[in-house]
Amino acid sequence: MKIQHPISNPGAALLALGCTLASANALALDPTLTNPAISAVVDGYYQSSDRPMSERTEGFGLGETELALSANIDDMFYGKVTAVLESSDGESEINLEEAFIQTLAMPAGLSLRAGRFMSDIGYLNNQHLHTDAFTDRPVAYRALLGGHYFDDGVRLDYLAPTDIYWSLGAEAFKGDSMHAEDETGSREFSNLGVFTAYSKFGGDIGDAGSWMAGLSYLRNQNGRFMPHEEEAGAEEAGHGHSASYTGENTYAADFVYKWAPQGNYKYRHLTLSGEYFRVTGLLSDEAPAAGAKRRQDYHQAWYLSGVYQMSPNWSAGLRYGELDAQALEADEMQSQKLRETELSLGWHQSHFSTVRLQYTHQQGANFDGITDDNILTLQYVMSLGAHGAHQF
Repeated sequence: MKIQHPISNPGAALLALGCTLASANALALDPTLTNPAISAVVDGYYQSSDRPMSERTEGFGLGETELALSANIDDMFYGKVTAVLESSDGESEINLEEAFIQTLAMPAGLSLRAGRFMSDIGYLNNQHLHTDAFTDRPVAYRALLGGHYFDDGVRLDYLAPTDIYWSLGAEAFKGDSMHAEDETGSREFSNLGVFTAYSKFGGDIGDAGSWMAGLSYLRNQNGRFMPHEEEAGAEEAGHGHSASYTGENTYAADFVYKWAPQGNYKYRHLTLSGEYFRVTGLLSDEAPAAGAKRRQDYHQAWYLSGVYQMSPNWSAGLRYGELDAQALEADEMQSQKLRETELSLGWHQSHFSTVRLQYTHQQGANFDGITDDNILTLQYVMSLGAHGAHQF
């Protein structure tokens, strides 16, 4: 259960589990352009009620059904393309979630990625949704990152030659999905809108435990909103994967601890994780209207999660999260709070199939259109074809 940098050894992370292309005996151990790794993930569900800021709606539906193609381009580059089919309110759409190239042989522990990809800020964001132990991302992600933040841009990573795992990275993105609301369409947004920086470090505790911690910063050039009725920001942007609450600066901290007897993760293991986000710089520099009181000028959100796999076939999870956000109403900041307690029970016939039942209790305080509710979700996640190893 040693921690391994997700991009320092891409051959191991992308090892094809089984890909019969030319004949029944062809085993793709090293995907190449003539023998790429091809996979599909089907995510279906039934949900008893709507959840705020979630792509999953009441009734039957599809989550992110994913089709991915990846291969080593040559000895210098690796590439991946991931298309996602989503269904919401009776309508289906196809989105390109990933389309990037990655260097394989840069010197001095450096690596470069360019194209469309998931940002490496935080702990969960760089992981695909079907790898989660719950049916949806915690409210912190749904509110502040649009579920998971992916974008067009470039990333530079550095893996330090230290005894413990330590990596540093920086990214620059277009940032369209992180725009503050512009109801009139009159604002001018920067074409290079989001910059990130992060550091991750971790190690082992004996032969049974491993840990990793991270600090992240996101600068959103287009995150502030205007204190005018005609441009009331901090509302949902109206399209999928957009941040519902924005600001200029996002500070984040994350931690994860994993335990398994003698490091054997297959039969029994425990994962404890948590993240905290704080977003500042919500309003423009203009002063509020005369007599208006400016309340809390930041958003914050966090969650704590524990998932225990008691056998190869069964796992159970408990997660609690809170969102404390601000909305602009009549040039005055109004607090909106949402709390979620989630219990999940998962059955895994194999590494490729999961059926999950989840109970969610949500509590909304001054949250627009949200009342206390109990939600049941039944989900199935099925993987077809080559399926790379999950990240730490």
